[in-house]
Amino acid sequence: MHEPDQESTRPSEEANASRQTVVEDLGQPEGTHADSVPPGPPFSKGFWDKDPDTTKARQTYLKVCVLAVVLVSLTIWAVLPMFWGSEWKPETAIHNLNGWIIDFDGGEIGSYVSQNIYSLSGPKEQISWHMMPASNFPNGPSDVPQHILQEDAWVIVSINPGATNALNSAAESADASYNGSYAVTMYASEARNENSYRLIMMPMMDMTLRNISSYFATRYATQLAGSGINLVNLLTNAPQVVTSPISYTTDNVRPFDVEVASAVDFVGLIYLLILAFITVLMNFTARVMVSGLDRRLRLSSLIKLRLAVPPSLYFPISLNYALVSLAFQVPFNRQFGRGGFVIFWMLAWVGMTALGLAVEALVTILTPKFIPFFLVLWLIANVSVSFYPIELLPTIFRYGYAAPFYNVSRAVRTLVFRTRNQVGLNFGVLFAWIAISCITIPLFQWFMRRKAVMEYRKQQQKGEKQA
Repeated sequence: MHEPDQESTRPSEEANASRQTVVEDLGQPEGTHADSVPPGPPFSKGFWDKDPDTTKARQTYLKVCVLAVVLVSLTIWAVLPMFWGSEWKPETAIHNLNGWIIDFDGGEIGSYVSQNIYSLSGPKEQISWHMMPASNFPNGPSDVPQHILQEDAWVIVSINPGATNALNSAAESADASYNGSYAVTMYASEARNENSYRLIMMPMMDMTLRNISSYFATRYATQLAGSGINLVNLLTNAPQVVTSPISYTTDNVRPFDVEVASAVDFVGLIYLLILAFITVLMNFTARVMVSGLDRRLRLSSLIKLRLAVPPSLYFPISLNYALVSLAFQVPFNRQFGRGGFVIFWMLAWVGMTALGLAVEALVTILTPKFIPFFLVLWLIANVSVSFYPIELLPTIFRYGYAAPFYNVSRAVRTLVFRTRNQVGLNFGVLFAWIAISCITIPLFQWFMRRKAVMEYRKQQQKGEKQA
């Protein structure tokens, strides 16, 4: 008896498959077997219905929800303490900030102020002070700001030349023009880290120097009383010589004078990562779900595509990101002139590529379902080292010197505030992250392609056995 070949049976099989699809879409059973359970028409069930299909769907849904709660809870305890730890008791690490004391006076005021400030060193809650010889500064106090700019010290207290002589002369002549604030100058740079400057260093230094001024005033008044100087005349014509013989002025070498820059050197970096993350997901959707290129291309072609396309997408996106800051008049021209904006654009592009390619690599293995958990880790790890100086954080946060956020922030501060110029180093760190991703993306893609090929072969063998 003649058996139909494979070609002659194909229309019948396709018709049956088509009919099966239509039947399933309508929610109706194909046969009338006793063990077949109709799923019912769509849009017709309640959440707590007892039929087997709804029960199974409900159980699956609840399992996924419970799993989500478990995974998010684990993420909370595994990742969020990193940021909490970076904000917890930074005052206990203030001793990691160094300060210089320079006595240009060489008299009573210089000795008193220097010894009182230096005696504060030791506790963890105090700046570590160092006496610096005045001879190291041949041009006097005018040499001091450069050391702040080069980040040799976080704060420098200078007892200015002739401070003691000026005070004694004012006491003898009852000089009404005497100003005790000329005696001491404190140098610091707010733009190096505005948070530590405003929240830690300035309150501490203000209290310290005010106390020293107050104690010295009491001591000096006692000296005047026993020196034969006419105190009545002095208090009448120049009372500040007695009540405030010394005070201080603050030289904020690089003020944080562009408040909108906070949107560029800190908060904006979070947005930069989010934009990169969105681009990764869109690229994944286009490559895997819409076009099917993920399975169509050879491994070498797919790897080239994955390495070339993301930076190309980030290029115009980073330009738009940079233009937003320009629209709000962030002055990028202070350090490098008109080229400053182009440098910032390139910084945003390279930074976005460094951040985005790391996500691009791991989405290969984690898939879009689980990649948000890595995003939380990637975000917290970067943010944790960007608010306070790394010197104020526990030792574990020393990795921050190599973090993308930290290096982008440092470069932005150079462009906008003319802080220490390490832009080349900052770009170098970002390129190192890109290089790492250029290694991990091919490795992860090779692993997943190998897995997909093995699965495909198993299905082929299974189909051949069934045939």
